[in-house]
Amino acid sequence: MNSTSAIPSATVILPYVLREKAGNHKSIIVAGSTIREIIDALDHDYPGLGFNLCYETGELRPYVNIFLKRENIRYLQGLETPVQMGATIRILQSVAGGCSLYHES
Repeated sequence: MNSTSAIPSATVILPYVLREKAGNHKSIIVAGSTIREIIDALDHDYPGLGFNLCYETGELRPYVNIFLKRENIRYLQGLETPVQMGATIRILQSVAGGCSLYHES
């Protein structure tokens, strides 16, 4: 019996701001054993998408949060977090700014 381990595939759910860079897809099925491999595969299929997620050094940008099974990968093994077959990965970008609702009269 030939036992080969298949590379897991996961569903990546993209935030609205990145969908245009990924062919306007809300979610994409991508193969990879770690979060880093998933990001590399996304960048291969949609060139430039990886730049929005990671610096040129390969480190995750601080305003990007990636969740695997509702856990932020920063609190797991970072980009080396293993991905299981059928996992759902959510990419969220931090939102900053806003305005004060308080006005002095």
